[in-house]
Amino acid sequence: MALKLNIIIASTRPGRGGPPVAEWFHEFVRQDGTFEPVLVDLADINLPLLDEPSHPRMKKYEHEHTKRWSAVVDAADAYVFVMPEYDYNAPPSLINALIYLWNEWNYKPASFVSYGGISGGMRAVESVKGLMSALRLVPLSESVPVPLYQNFINDEGVFQPNEAITNGAKTMLAELAKWAGALKPLRDA
Repeated sequence: MALKLNIIIASTRPGRGGPPVAEWFHEFVRQDGTFEPVLVDLADINLPLLDEPSHPRMKKYEHEHTKRWSAVVDAADAYVFVMPEYDYNAPPSLINALIYLWNEWNYKPASFVSYGGISGGMRAVESVKGLMSALRLVPLSESVPVPLYQNFINDEGVFQPNEAITNGAKTMLAELAKWAGALKPLRDA
C-alpha cells in the first residue's frame, strides 16, 4: 500500500497562485507513483481562527470543522505545503491550520512547493519550520521553490514547470518517501 501524501494549498487569499501550482504537483506525484496523493485546499477546509477551548494535545475537539481537519491530517503519512510568501512569512491560514492540531502531525515529514517573487517563497518556508518542529513534524531541506511563478502559468491558467522545478520535485519526493518510511514505526507506536 502506497504512503499517503497530503498536498496542502496553504493560501486562502482571493486571486492566489496556489491552485495551478498544486494541481501540477498533484498530477506529478500521481504519475510518480511513490505516494498516493490527496489534494487538500485550506480554502475548502475553511477553519476559523483557532476556536477550540482545549489544548490540541488533548484531542478534545468540540467543533465539527476541527474533527474534519483532524481526520484529513491524521490520514496522511507525509505533507507537501504549496505556499506563497507574504511579507517574508508563511500565510496566516497555514499557521492557523497547523496550530489547530498537535498529535496528528507527529512524526511525519513535510516539505514545500513554495512560490513567489525572486526568492521563490523560501523565506516563508524558513519562517514556518520552527513551528513545524514544535509540532513534531519533520521539515525537510529538500523543497521546490518557484521564483517568479507567474512566468510558469500559461494563458489557460495551467502551471508549466521548467526542468529545474521538475528535477527538484523528483528529489523532494524521494526524500519524503525515505523519511515517511523511516518515521512510520514512531507513528505506529
